[in-house]
Amino acid sequence: MAQAQGYARPRPKIETLVDLIFGLSLSIGAVALITVSAPSSTAEINRRLLAFIFTASFLITNWMVYTYQMSVLPVETNFVIYMNVVMLILVATVPYLLYNVEFANPSLTPQEYSVIQDYASSLFAVDLAAILAILASFSHIISIEEKRLVAPALAKSFRQSRNVQAILSVIVLISLAPVFWDLSIFGVQLRLYIWAIPIIVYWIRRSVQSR
Repeated sequence: MAQAQGYARPRPKIETLVDLIFGLSLSIGAVALITVSAPSSTAEINRRLLAFIFTASFLITNWMVYTYQMSVLPVETNFVIYMNVVMLILVATVPYLLYNVEFANPSLTPQEYSVIQDYASSLFAVDLAAILAILASFSHIISIEEKRLVAPALAKSFRQSRNVQAILSVIVLISLAPVFWDLSIFGVQLRLYIWAIPIIVYWIRRSVQSR
């Protein structure tokens, strides 16, 4: 009845809040670099910078995907709203989890800190994988041609994105295997290299598609 009379329908703006949390998480990561204890070596400086660059790259990359999806995705549906709420929580916890992966508590023994690092990195991997899975679900909704949210050619592109995002989510989850924490290359656990794969794949696909 109200719609028939031309009344405006309330529209949730949760995507705006998610945008804000992406920016806030990025800022917290930058602040963490100057609030922790002073580095004791040049190698530690490099490690902290690389950790921040990785986090910033991951957040920025996924924010770009997210905003592109939200430009065509109807936010009124319950599923999309709930997934946005979960996305809020996942993105907000990224800085805290990375902090516990990278920065040692001086009161802990090396063995105790190693346990904390392993646990925090496992949670971080689950966090990243869940974000990718949510993005894959959004791409799936947009790709359904019956919904006519985008042109058929774009629907095909979103189906490809859905498949890639789902595969990347599984790859990040595979990094939970203990062997990827025990093995290292140039002093960096293999698990951390695996986390960089989604970023690399996104920018390669973007470069290829823009040609």
